[in-house]
Amino acid sequence: MSPRLATALDIAYRAGRTTLSRFQSQPHVVYKADATPVTEADRQAERMIREELARAFPAEPVLGEEEGGAEDAADRWVLDPIDGTKSFIAGVPLYATLLSYEVDQQPVLGVCYFPALDEMLFAEQGGGAWFNGRPCRVSPTTDPARAIICHAGFKGMAQHGFASGLGRIAAQTLATRTWCDAYGHALVASGRVEAMIDPVIARWDISAITVIVEEAGGRFTDTQGSPGVGPSAVSSNGALHDWLLRELHGA
Repeated sequence: MSPRLATALDIAYRAGRTTLSRFQSQPHVVYKADATPVTEADRQAERMIREELARAFPAEPVLGEEEGGAEDAADRWVLDPIDGTKSFIAGVPLYATLLSYEVDQQPVLGVCYFPALDEMLFAEQGGGAWFNGRPCRVSPTTDPARAIICHAGFKGMAQHGFASGLGRIAAQTLATRTWCDAYGHALVASGRVEAMIDPVIARWDISAITVIVEEAGGRFTDTQGSPGVGPSAVSSNGALHDWLLRELHGA
């Protein structure tokens, strides 16, 4: 483990733990211009991460959900203090603190911590993926009839033209579930489900989890099949990826 990853793990863990004081306590919610919710826990955790990064790595650029920042920097930190704010405000423990480091705008390490579950996933290029201190791998399932597919919710899938595709997928699989946001991708990386579909994302939503899924042996593309961090995301165990994209588009 590199010193950079060790520091990222420590910062994400401590920032994530700060959110617990406001979890399941009916936090005050403000809605941003894009109608997405934000709480004081989001802002506090992001400020802490930025301050800790500035101490550990002075002058390195940072891009974050709440304070913006280094949108054009090639090498930078990318963070989301609470990925899954809707889960957080509902008192559902499926939210994460995400932190990654990118080189030439490609994630080379990622940390995904679920404070309310006390679950930690992380990866570094070439070092494999880890879940709660143990190596993790994607599921070996090759039969759609034995697969569980996660997605970001019917409303989002329908708004982006994937309602029919989701129906086709649901008809052929063991189950479809809306374990969404970073949690769905984390389930893929740790072999607990076979795929996760996100019809629209921001970079901070997915930068950290991309490298984790890939280091776990999975595949990560956008909904058109292009690899890397894009405007949408499909993570899978690899074996079902092409089938999933075909059914999603009705090809």
